[in-house]
Amino acid sequence: MKKHLTKFKGKNQRNGILVEKKKEEITEAIKRMKEEIEKNKLFITNLGKCTQIDARPLPDEVLKKYLDLLFKEINIIKPKIIITTGTHTAVPMCYIGKIFGSKIIFIETFANKNTKTLSGKMVYPIADLFIVQWEEMKKLYPKAVYGGAIY
Repeated sequence: MKKHLTKFKGKNQRNGILVEKKKEEITEAIKRMKEEIEKNKLFITNLGKCTQIDARPLPDEVLKKYLDLLFKEINIIKPKIIITTGTHTAVPMCYIGKIFGSKIIFIETFANKNTKTLSGKMVYPIADLFIVQWEEMKKLYPKAVYGGAIY
């Protein structure tokens, strides 16, 4: 897909490059993506559309935009299964997916061997399959499946 670069400079704008894509190119890309989803019954995406560089909570206005987008995207895609390695943005994705009938597979982080993560605590009650990467974590999540080192 070709990108068309246009310089912009306005009263209230800094110098920079605006990337524009032709409407036909976007339409064609969406068509190809939909065909692949229908053919393969699989769609892999990074639905975590927002994140912070550090562990600060997201500002309310950013979280609201994220949740609105997430509801729309999950409603359009209607995933049968959501698999996540979880962080703070995975929690709402799992709950929204559950509302739309998705199965939830949560993989608890390899970084924690003896303590639950906040995301893990929140998703564990609704997960259809909860995978831990340390045997020790089975004590904290009794219904979990030990998967060994996944990532």
